[in-house]
Amino acid sequence: MSTHSKRFENKTALVTGGSRGIGAAIVRRLAQEGAAVAFTYAASDEKAKALVASIEADGGRAVAIKADSKNAADIQRAVSSTVEQLGSLNILVNSAGILGLGSVDDFSIEAFDEMYAVNVRAAFIAAKAASPVMERGGRIITIGSVAGSQSRFPGSSAYSMTKAAMVGMIRGLALDFASRGITVNNIQPGPTATDMNPADAPYLDSIIGLMPVGRLGTADEIASMAAYLASDEASFVTGASHTVDGGYLA
Repeated sequence: MSTHSKRFENKTALVTGGSRGIGAAIVRRLAQEGAAVAFTYAASDEKAKALVASIEADGGRAVAIKADSKNAADIQRAVSSTVEQLGSLNILVNSAGILGLGSVDDFSIEAFDEMYAVNVRAAFIAAKAASPVMERGGRIITIGSVAGSQSRFPGSSAYSMTKAAMVGMIRGLALDFASRGITVNNIQPGPTATDMNPADAPYLDSIIGLMPVGRLGTADEIASMAAYLASDEASFVTGASHTVDGGYLA
């Protein structure tokens, strides 16, 4: 059984891109702390089913919703389905994201449009869809990246653009939601051990060399920040981008 407190008891959450990586860690953490959690996934039915099963085995409640973050109707349906199945929506975490790298000469317009659609447009659509149903005390969290503050690597212009756009977007959304007691925050993970950064990746040693703490972050460490921002303790924190990067940008 979990040793976490149950500070999200009687709360409901929707995590986009929640079947793997950082998203799945956030789903597990919110569920461990008592939230009923819906999450979207794009492709892997098996991973989604396994995550639901593991949460239910631990006494929690989870719902998997197949949705393509490039599709506005899918995102809107995920929000309405969460409310229909779980009764409300208190916490929205926009975690769905894709990573595409390539120089300006090689990066296609189609790849640019797809990455913008998933990483930026989808988060705005989800917040817009949540707006009519989220009550006072609600929490909206986006998962950005340190790439939104510093690129460091050639070929990252489009990806960095999407993550920098989130910084500006959540500031504006925070002002839109402030009078309703709903906070909006962004988390900027540094290099994190997920399937986007597999342990056998040839570039890993060079990235770890840039990490003052000498290692990659873990998805659970990012989930800890998400849990804090989703909690009542963070009621005075809004419109901010929070770097969780082991000193990468220091």
